[in-house]
Amino acid sequence: MRALAVDLRDRTVLVVGGGAVAERRVRGLLEDGARIRLVSPEVGPGLAELADARRIAWIRRGFRAEDVDGAWLVWAHTDVPAVQAEVSDAAEKRRVFAVIGGDPEASSASTPARAAAGGVQVGVSAGRDPVRARRVAAWIQAQLETGLAPTRPQRPDAAWEAAQRPGTVALVGGGPGDPGLVTVRGRFLLAGADVVVADRLGPVSLLPHLAEHARIIDVGKRAGYHRLSQDRINATLVEQARLGLRVVRLKGGDPFVFGRGGEEEEYCAAHGVPVEVVPGITSAISVPAAAGIPVTHRNLSHGFSVVTAHEDLPVVPHAREHTLVLLMGVRRLPETSRRLIELGHDPRTPVAIIERGWTPEQRTTVGTLETIAELARRRDVHAPAVIVVGDVAAMGASSD
Repeated sequence: MRALAVDLRDRTVLVVGGGAVAERRVRGLLEDGARIRLVSPEVGPGLAELADARRIAWIRRGFRAEDVDGAWLVWAHTDVPAVQAEVSDAAEKRRVFAVIGGDPEASSASTPARAAAGGVQVGVSAGRDPVRARRVAAWIQAQLETGLAPTRPQRPDAAWEAAQRPGTVALVGGGPGDPGLVTVRGRFLLAGADVVVADRLGPVSLLPHLAEHARIIDVGKRAGYHRLSQDRINATLVEQARLGLRVVRLKGGDPFVFGRGGEEEEYCAAHGVPVEVVPGITSAISVPAAAGIPVTHRNLSHGFSVVTAHEDLPVVPHAREHTLVLLMGVRRLPETSRRLIELGHDPRTPVAIIERGWTPEQRTTVGTLETIAELARRRDVHAPAVIVVGDVAAMGASSD
């Protein structure tokens, strides 16, 4: 048998050595619920604290063969080869598995690199190449944490239940639309969702890959057309949660940046439904970045403001070194351009419009406040798009 999972809860494990490696082993074993017997004349501060707190039993002397008696497993991590060999020999004679640090030939057991998330643990062994094993384990860890691995349990599992309890809502910011820009936490919650209430500007390409049992409720809004009103969306979240389901509200960008996430959180709280908020990458910053436009830049912009521009524009900052980011502003672009000039902006101020950021159809149009409306008309610019006003906008290049 090449691999074996061992339950060490409430079982005695002997650790020989008092250095940094021994401390890492001890802390990991404590997490596994083992009882630790440590043998070493001296130990580092961390192990001393554990001994003082009576979390481990420290025997302050050198190793003796009889120390192995009663142990289920032995770990040897000293810098003295003779002691390592003595531990190996004593364990072998007593038929106790031993891990001899730095000497796989003398070990009767080995420690795999470990990945763990959501109640699933995976051990990786790569022969005698621990660096390779750790790299593979890191890759597996990412799959577990993001929900790309099928970790949903078929039996009750406390670790999975802790990820999102039934009867709750998670407001997940999906970023600008690229599924690779969803946070790890957001991706994991999506993998375990029973119901996903989804906007059209979120990473909808992820939806076909959710668990087969997950129900998708499309509430996407478009200019002039709302599939469901905001009041109805709020009520849907509460209704689904009250059925004892794990509900994920998948939103584009960040839920709290013109995403009406605050209203949804308030409504759920008022109706006794717990809510978790998972921030997302807001399109106000990420979409300009996709076009090579930083919203702040040394000697060009020392700050920025984000404003929704689907209605009459209020008074906004117009200092030369200040960037203005306009969301939902394509339809009223001619009126907005005139309004900004009336408010004191230089008509020659650079403006960039980035359509469909982070998608294969991304396109940038660059002009000035006095030319951008006509350029957008000629190029048939459409939402969704982010508009950047300020000197940094000139760093973008128009694309077809």
